[in-house]
Amino acid sequence: MMLSTHFRLLPLAAAFAAGMAVSTSHAAETTNATDGASTAVFAGGCFWCMEPPFDHQAGVTDTTSGYIGGELENPSYEEVSRGGSGHAEAVQVTYDADKISYAQLLEIFWRNIDPFARDRQFCDSGSQYRSAIFYANDRQRKLAEASKAEMQERFDRDIATQVVPAGAFWDAEDYHQNYYEKNPLRYKFYRFSCGRDDRLEEVWGDEAGGPVFD
Repeated sequence: MMLSTHFRLLPLAAAFAAGMAVSTSHAAETTNATDGASTAVFAGGCFWCMEPPFDHQAGVTDTTSGYIGGELENPSYEEVSRGGSGHAEAVQVTYDADKISYAQLLEIFWRNIDPFARDRQFCDSGSQYRSAIFYANDRQRKLAEASKAEMQERFDRDIATQVVPAGAFWDAEDYHQNYYEKNPLRYKFYRFSCGRDDRLEEVWGDEAGGPVFD
């Protein structure tokens, strides 16, 4: 995540995590997932910031930060964050479809991104921070495309968020997982400095952050 005013050359997450051990990532084939298997993949810029909105929902059993959309196998954070890998930072959501639906997850996703920003989100720029819905099957594709059409009609302007098929999802290094819980002060500093909440409120008003489904 690039904080342009203070860390022009080094992503902020890398600055925070400097010196920390990096674990080996592994890939989960999201192309084999179905809505019944209860997985969904969303990219909304910094994956640190995309975990909490889903973690706080009843029916969501797990969120995993990772990389998707590129050709590199087992990419590292350094490879993805410097751009050119084709991968995007993303979050894989595991959920109980009897308690929360894919359509509801889409509602949460939209209200936690800037849908107009192309190849960037908030202070982070580059295609690795693009917003995207990575669908695993035809049902997810139809729901995602319908939700994007609703956003287009609502705002009456182009929506930059991609709706694309999911490929291999590679888990990010361990120190990125649940970063907001492991490093709350650094997370809050990054989120505030990046202007994420201010922009979400500007776009979504009282809906910023998305609904909470019980």
